[in-house]
Amino acid sequence: MKPRSRAKQTKSLQERLAEFAADARKEAADLPEGAEREKVLKAVKRAEAASAIEALARSPRGEPK
Repeated sequence: MKPRSRAKQTKSLQERLAEFAADARKEAADLPEGAEREKVLKAVKRAEAASAIEALARSPRGEPK
């Protein structure tokens, strides 16, 4: 079996999620009202939720930072 190639992440998950959310917000601002814009905004909300969950998981007592 061929070994999986692994890429070393240079940014933390928090940084990547924040960057994605900022880019997606900019994209949504340029879109007209409608389903596509709502889809992008939903992705932003999911990224923010994932960031909050990741922060909670990394905190020493399970408390949000």
